Amino acid sequence: MPMNREDEVLAEAAIDALLAEAELTPKPGLPDRREADFGALRWSARSLAPGLAAMAAAARRSGGGGPGPTLPREPGRELRRELGAIGRHTERTMARANTGTALHHGAVWPLGLLVAAAALEPGTAPDQLPAAARRLAALPDPSAPRVPSPGATVASRYGAAGARGEARAGFPHIRRALTALGTARAAGAREPEARLDALLTIMCTLQDTGLLHAAGPHGLRQVQNGARAVLDAGGAGSDAGGQALRDLDRTLRADGLRPRGSAHLLAGALFLDILRDRSYATAAPPTALAA
Repeated sequence: MPMNREDEVLAEAAIDALLAEAELTPKPGLPDRREADFGALRWSARSLAPGLAAMAAAARRSGGGGPGPTLPREPGRELRRELGAIGRHTERTMARANTGTALHHGAVWPLGLLVAAAALEPGTAPDQLPAAARRLAALPDPSAPRVPSPGATVASRYGAAGARGEARAGFPHIRRALTALGTARAAGAREPEARLDALLTIMCTLQDTGLLHAAGPHGLRQVQNGARAVLDAGGAGSDAGGQALRDLDRTLRADGLRPRGSAHLLAGALFLDILRDRSYATAAPPTALAA
């Protein structure tokens, strides 16, 4: 599949976002720089670059030339099929690259759609890309597996939106995270704390089907209530909020609760943030909260 520099730039921005999310420390219940094998986490993120670039190339080749209210019906449907095939192949490649462990399983869906949207509608403001991704997500994928995934099964059981519903709604949690980033920065927060507040904002309301599958509604509520408590205490940058964050992290790790869906959506928000202002692509020095 022919690619150009623009495809690679979009993929690189998405990987920068994944790495920024991985390096953010301390993330409650989630892998971060404290991991014994943090290098594997970075390698997992980088293994997605060829697939994301291929998604950008597919979108660019499909004939989208600029912003518009709708996608052409036939090219859009074929593009959706191609994106699904590339995404599934990318996740299999990632698992092989990490000795069978897909450390970023699930991240390809939001980032792939956003990368494709950016390539399909060049010149669209980053804040508007979730709407373009929504139009792609709404198209059927005729090659999708017929057996429902665990996430889809859980979403149906509990009435949760799930990853598909999140995308078809235009990624509301990514948009909320972008707002939280701006609010925290405007209030003088350091970049790590601003990003942690954005993560917690997602965790407060996301119906994470991974959590529902692993721990049921009680586990999901535990994560949501804990994230809200940190924000109510002043956020990650305040003394009380920092202590609440550390307490939440210990609790989630002890109970084996991993809000990975929130981490993937934070990466999506950071991708749009990087496109919007490359000055935020480089993470600030590690926060004192990691001590």
